[in-house]
Amino acid sequence: MQNIPVDLSQHPESKRVIKKPVPVKVVFAECEGVVRTLEGNVSYKAGDAILTGVKGESWPIQRSKFLESYTPDGEIQPGVPGNYLKKPLAVWALQLEEPCSVKVGWNADPLQGGVGDWLVQYGKSDFGIVNADVFTVTYEILR
Repeated sequence: MQNIPVDLSQHPESKRVIKKPVPVKVVFAECEGVVRTLEGNVSYKAGDAILTGVKGESWPIQRSKFLESYTPDGEIQPGVPGNYLKKPLAVWALQLEEPCSVKVGWNADPLQGGVGDWLVQYGKSDFGIVNADVFTVTYEILR
């Protein structure tokens, strides 16, 4: 398993990236449950956002974090189902050379990354894993 640095900005192979303005479909969970993501099972609570991306992949985000990080795409009000866009935010990402496991900041369920997938750091101790094919479509590497 790949050793994960605490701060990706300090890793020599990390890249600065930004999410492309690609719409995602969002619903809000009526009760707690589990989403089978490309990187593993992730639990969610009632009210959390369940997102569906460009390749049909789904993942949950804690409601408060979702409302801070996404904006409606169109004329819907924040917090109701519909299409949303990620607010622009440059983050650090590292393409994995070995499989790795990382816990999502707000959830105890570890995500599994394979060779070629990307480890993304959204903030201090706030990591995610993005499938390589999904990363190519949804992120831009900054120069």
